[in-house]
This record gives sequence, structure tokens and C-alpha cells, in this order.
Amino acid sequence: MLPNALSRTKTDRLTIILYFLLVIGGLLMIHAVERPPDGYELDYAGMLGTLFGKQLVWFLISIAAWFGINLLIDRSVWVIGAYPIYAGTVLLLLLVLIFGKEINNARSWFSLFGFTFQPSELAKFGTCLAMAAYLSQWSEKMDRPGSILNGVALWAIPAALIILQPDPGSALVFSSFLLVMYREGLPRLLLIFGGFSALMFILGILQPPAILAGGLLMLLIFIMSFFVPRKQWLWIGGAAATAAAAIFLLSQGVGWPVLAGLLAIFIASASYHLLRKNRTVVTVAGIALVWGVLIATLANFTFNNVLMEHQQNRINAWLRPEGMNERGELYNVIQAKLAIAAGGLTGKGRYGGTMTRYDYVPEQETDFIFTAVGEAYGFMGSFTVIMLFLFLLWRLSIIAERQKLTFARAYAYGVVGIILIHVLVNIGMTMGLMPVIGIPLPFLSKGGSSLLSFTIMIAVLLKLDRHRETV
Repeated sequence: MLPNALSRTKTDRLTIILYFLLVIGGLLMIHAVERPPDGYELDYAGMLGTLFGKQLVWFLISIAAWFGINLLIDRSVWVIGAYPIYAGTVLLLLLVLIFGKEINNARSWFSLFGFTFQPSELAKFGTCLAMAAYLSQWSEKMDRPGSILNGVALWAIPAALIILQPDPGSALVFSSFLLVMYREGLPRLLLIFGGFSALMFILGILQPPAILAGGLLMLLIFIMSFFVPRKQWLWIGGAAATAAAAIFLLSQGVGWPVLAGLLAIFIASASYHLLRKNRTVVTVAGIALVWGVLIATLANFTFNNVLMEHQQNRINAWLRPEGMNERGELYNVIQAKLAIAAGGLTGKGRYGGTMTRYDYVPEQETDFIFTAVGEAYGFMGSFTVIMLFLFLLWRLSIIAERQKLTFARAYAYGVVGIILIHVLVNIGMTMGLMPVIGIPLPFLSKGGSSLLSFTIMIAVLLKLDRHRETV
């Protein structure tokens, strides 16, 4: 084994350039959002009291952390200390529930000397390390139920604590660790199963479970008909005809008794034939039906009986915008779309956007910072920001694949997954494609703990990459 001094490689400069481009762009947009409507410059004598000034201080702290990680901390610290760091971040999540400061109905922050810190951001880094440590030991066993459950538990525990704050947006990010588990051996069938469960959960909010059960049953019968060995065309046609008849009867208001009878006749004959020829298909279809209806029922109950009214309104504004109050639940999304559209092709300039200058978009310096980019720099600016993120994700993926150690590769994919979910959800919600759940855009949104956390994640990754030749 070569000594560390001889086995180091160069730091990935492209990643560093992309990082600085995004962070500096974020500082410029925060300054633009904060600039007062009268056109006067901010009072730079009191800069530390401004959003821009505080973000600048966090940027300097982040750079100091970057240099500390690369110059003072040995690579082995992150490998050996993965579980203790993870335990420390989980402890912070417990403490913030007791001693944290409540902001916007969520107890998610510690407050100290005028600065606030969100431990859920640091928990993403701690979980990244813990997942990397676990998968480096158990990657060859990720097809075993026990190993899979242990891996899920590592990210489900901090996610559950964050939901209690409540901060469902940050909790959602932890599902990105499924990408890491898949890369390290998680069976593809489980990902399909997870996607099916997520789809049924969303549909369970939109429709009563009984309607979903009928629709899912028709779909499964249609799929099952492809596995009938003899006279397949007859069964496929019968399944299609049954589905068409069901849809027609429902549209005519005939009701469930007639539909149930029609389905029962076809289901009985199809099931009898399939059970004789292919029991595996029937078994899988039956499990999918029961599980899908169970998830849909759970989602429907949770939405109507557990979620608070404002949380229901956010989901309704995403899934059922028709009939929602344009001055209430839809206001954020409508104003965000108007701000992006107002920028046109090339934008109105950093300080020329009306929507930005007069605070038409709520939380524009944090959750909706992308709207400021759209209005200031138009389609070209929005496209550039998206491409910067895509290049960063592409580069981090390359770094992940060239690692020789499972720990470094799994950690790298953890960082990729976290950034990917943040970008998809944040930009998606500004365009009405995702629910408004309060999640920052990495490196651009105002938020010191977010910037520090993402900086540490990138710095540790580059540190591991520099020593990738060390085995």
C-alpha cells in the first residue's frame, strides 16, 4: 500500500468551479431580493444585520470548514467517525424538539447570537456517512431482507424525527438514500415496489380507496391476461372490454352494483383459468392489489384525519388546484409562475424585476429563490442555473464511479441523491409540478445551515476522492 503522500490525486477542479458559481450566484440573488423598492443601496455599515450579510458570513464559515477538512482532518476520520457523527446529528434532532426555536409553526432551529441553525441539514451529512459505512460492510448482502431493513432504518430514524418538528420537506430528502442502496445491490424489484407504493399513496389522496380498488383490479386483470398461454387475444380483448364497460357505466351513473356484477363474472373466469396455468402471476397480482388498496386507504385516512388544514391545502393546491383560493393556497405558486414568466427570454436585470423588488413572491430569498433568477435573467438565466446543477450532478456521479472503496462510492452517491431531490422538488414547486413543502435550492437559497451542510458534504467527498488510489 502506498503512503498517503504518494497516493494523492489532484482535487477535482471542475466541481470546485461549479460550487463557487452556484454559491456566488446565490449571494447575488439574495442581495437582489433584499434591495429596498426605493432604489437606494443597502446600508453596508449594518450589513451583518441583513440577509445578504448573514449569508456572506455563513459563506466565509463554510469556506473555513472546507479548508479545515482538506488541510487538517485526515480521511480516516470520516470513515472511523461515521457512526458517532451520525449519532451526534440524531441527538441534535432530539434536542431541537425540546429546546429548539419555533419558526413558521415548526420547531426546527437552534438560535444563538442572532443566528439560527437547522440541525436537519447537518443530519443529511451524518446520514450520508452512516449509510456509506453500513453499505461498505454489507453491500454484498443488500438482497437480504434484514440488511435492507437495517439500511432503511438508518435514514428513516432521522426522517421520522424531522417529521415530528414538523418539516416534511426536509424529511422527504432522506428517501434519496434509496438511490445509494440501489447502486450497492438493492434489487430492482424493490424500487418498482416503492414506486408503486408512492403512486398508490398519491392516488389514495385523490380518490376514495373503493374506486382505486376497482381500477387497480381491472388493470391487474388486463396485465394478467397477457400471461394466459392459450387464446391470449380473447382474454386481452375481454379485459379491455370489461374496463371500457366499467368506465362507461360509471360515466352514466349506473352505480357499483351493476359494475360489481360485470367484474365478478370476468374475474371469476379469468382467475380460474390463470390459477390452473400460472399461479405465480395470480399471487403477485393479488399481493399488489391488497398492498395497493392498503396504502391508498392509509393515505386517504392520513390526509383527512392526521394532516393539519394548511398541510392539506398545500397538497390540494398541487393535486387539485381547481376551485382553490387564488389569494390563499394557490397564491405562492401563481406568483412564482408570474415572476418566472415576467423574465421572458433574457430577464429584466438583477434589480429590475417588479415581482422581486416589491415582494410579490413570499419566501423568495429561501424556498422561491429560483423565481428571482427567472425574473432577473429570464429563460437564459434559469436554463443556466439548471445546467449548472446538471453538470454538478454529472461530475459527482463520475467521481462516485471512479472510487475504489465502497465507502467513498456510497458516500458520493448519497451526496448526489440529496442534491438531486433538493433541485427537483425546489424548482418543481416553483412551477407547480411539486407541492410547496419548504425545501431550499442548494447553494442558492438563503440559509446558513443549508450552505454549511452542502459545503461540508462536497468538501468531504473531494477529500475522499483525492485519496481514491489508497486501498
